[in-house]
Amino acid sequence: MTNTAVAARAEGQGLAKNFTEAEMLTVMSSRVLEDGKVVFAGVGIPLLAATLAQMQRCPGLTILFEGGVIGPFIEPGKLPPSTNEQRCTKRANMVVSSTDVLLLLQRGHVDIGFMSGAQIDKYGNLNSSFLGDDPENPKVRLPGTGGGNDISSLTNMIVAMKHEPRRFVEKVDFITSPGFLQGGSSRYDSGLRAGGMFRVITNLGIFGFDETTRAMKVLALHEGVTLEEVQDNTGFDLLYDEGGIAVTKAPTDAELQALRELDPDRRYIG
Repeated sequence: MTNTAVAARAEGQGLAKNFTEAEMLTVMSSRVLEDGKVVFAGVGIPLLAATLAQMQRCPGLTILFEGGVIGPFIEPGKLPPSTNEQRCTKRANMVVSSTDVLLLLQRGHVDIGFMSGAQIDKYGNLNSSFLGDDPENPKVRLPGTGGGNDISSLTNMIVAMKHEPRRFVEKVDFITSPGFLQGGSSRYDSGLRAGGMFRVITNLGIFGFDETTRAMKVLALHEGVTLEEVQDNTGFDLLYDEGGIAVTKAPTDAELQALRELDPDRRYIG
């Protein structure tokens, strides 16, 4: 679904606004965050979503950066280019080492991890390492893990990404960041006793994971999106409730205005 399609569908529902897919992803991601929680967020959509949540309804949400900043103060129009950007330390709650931030993860002090990836499979495993069957000679070399493995191993994960078949695959080429591994109790049995995949937010809908099988499940669709459209863009069979699927509410004027003030150059929101 293109940015134009998003706008056209919004107008078709009588909404006096246009928004891009990136804005949709950011707003929907911000809505699943809760006040009083601690979220490990990277730059781009994760940081925008967390900051938007703080501004709109979660003043007690605490953001952590991998670079060691706890509670960064994000100024509208001055988004950091990386999680190691020292401008983020201005008015922050605390600045520690990267090691200390990862220790907070290990001690259970971080509630939510927030990231994306090149591929995700039916059990929420993420690949951001390489594409192809041969790690020594990959078709595409990706950025790698950074702290992604630590975050996904120790927190409840939110993933925001574009919904298309090449990204939503039956089995990822490499598990960079673990979701529910092979499903069922396999994550717990492997020794990962905390966390797991919580929500996947895409330009088509919101997805969770079945409590028993741990397979991906449709929770809600965005306005104008059909279940058939979502399945056509997914490389595996999705679970859903036969009784009906919820429909999300489109981004509001207040959410869009705040978001565009945060990113006036539209570096991340398109």
